[in-house]
Amino acid sequence: MSAQSQEFTPDGPLPEKNLRAIRRALVVPQDRDGFDAGLDVVLAEVRASLDLGRLSEFIHTWWLIACDSLKDPQGRRDLYQRAVRVQELADAGKPIPRGAKTWRELLAERGVER
Repeated sequence: MSAQSQEFTPDGPLPEKNLRAIRRALVVPQDRDGFDAGLDVVLAEVRASLDLGRLSEFIHTWWLIACDSLKDPQGRRDLYQRAVRVQELADAGKPIPRGAKTWRELLAERGVER
């Protein structure tokens, strides 16, 4: 079996479930930035705890995001644009649309500090 470079397309194969393939499949810059930042955090946790379970969870979560990114890259871009608009409204003290959450609220729910 020879190693081949894969370009992922919505009609193409899903990425393999490894860090390199997952990162390569993230077509939206914000996703790649989040992946890189999250990987740094997870690797620090793994070094401290010597428990690979957290890394497995990270890989699975980002694999799902990578699959979504390949399937609907414009949807991923729209998601980030909506989040920016909601955060701008919140920062300006304006009403936020019903059901919408700011980035800070979403991250706080997930225990992520920024």
